[in-house]
Amino acid sequence: MQTEKKSILLVEDDPSLGFVIKDNLKESGFEITWAKDGVAGFEQFYSNYFDLCILDVMLPKKDGYSLAKEIRVINPDIPIIFLTAKGSIDDKAEGYKAGGDDYLSKPFVMAELVARIDAVIKRATRFQKKRTDVVKEVYTPGSITFDYNNLELTIGNVTKTLTSKEADLLRLLCLNLNQTLEREIALKLIWGENDYFLGRSMDVFVSRLRKYLQADKSLRIDTIPKIGFSLRND
Repeated sequence: MQTEKKSILLVEDDPSLGFVIKDNLKESGFEITWAKDGVAGFEQFYSNYFDLCILDVMLPKKDGYSLAKEIRVINPDIPIIFLTAKGSIDDKAEGYKAGGDDYLSKPFVMAELVARIDAVIKRATRFQKKRTDVVKEVYTPGSITFDYNNLELTIGNVTKTLTSKEADLLRLLCLNLNQTLEREIALKLIWGENDYFLGRSMDVFVSRLRKYLQADKSLRIDTIPKIGFSLRND
């Protein structure tokens, strides 16, 4: 019986190394999605299903450690392997602290990478959610209950049904609670592209969410000028 191929997100900015890794892992039976910077890597992870992530540490736009922390918010169980030219004990400790399951120093041979991928996936299999599982997403910042799957926002005894875009935006804000959600990332993930008019549309949705949340005095959505928004739970 043919087994389903494991899907891997590779985030590597070196075009030569990225091509070699992608080509060799495909030959080894994996499905590979290759992103060339940290922001593109996050967009791919948010939009698709993966069994494992391979992240370079030194990436443009968003470094591998920061990307791993964001990935861990969305899926705490997915295995992550870091690739880096840095090999000190402190660097490895930082990688594990960021959520890495393994740490491979450059240069390396492909056979070692494949062996580590197999080992990490095997360890994680019993914790991984299957592709067919429906993951129920419920967020509870402050006194609210936000059921993303059913588009329901409950504050006290009042439940409101959100539009799909309102729910998508509130989900991103909840995933980045007390942190900054960048406008560019939100626009690309929810609206598919980043332009001025879509940005104005997103501002309208933020205003709506502020109105919905005003019953909870511990929550607020701050605007970070020229950067994005932050859902704060005081």
